[in-house]
Amino acid sequence: VQLQASGGGLVQAGGSLRLSCAASGGTFSSYTVGWFRQAPGEQREFVAAAAVQNMRTYYGDSVKGRFTISRDKAKNTVNLQMDSLKPEDTAVYYCAAGRPIISAISDSRLYGNWGQGTQVTVSS
Repeated sequence: VQLQASGGGLVQAGGSLRLSCAASGGTFSSYTVGWFRQAPGEQREFVAAAAVQNMRTYYGDSVKGRFTISRDKAKNTVNLQMDSLKPEDTAVYYCAAGRPIISAISDSRLYGNWGQGTQVTVSS
């Protein structure tokens, strides 16, 4: 399955953005889909995931309560609603699909399919 991320942009602190990850050549129905981000000079960070095993959602500590991941089966997309954005949320955001076990859902190495990334910039 090929992934295409979109929806990034420039927003002021406190604002919102909605990222979308679209699949082609397959569906998300048999994959856990995650969002990761990477700021310049930083390691890739887990943001959120929608697990296929139990249909539950998981979040990194830095985004809990502000970001929401959801599946849109009709459109074959996985979306990331980002609210109350902070300057430290600035990064390139990537969507990924794979079949990690729940206990390792935040491990980017367990995702085999990646989108190209979309830039999110939050100004103070």
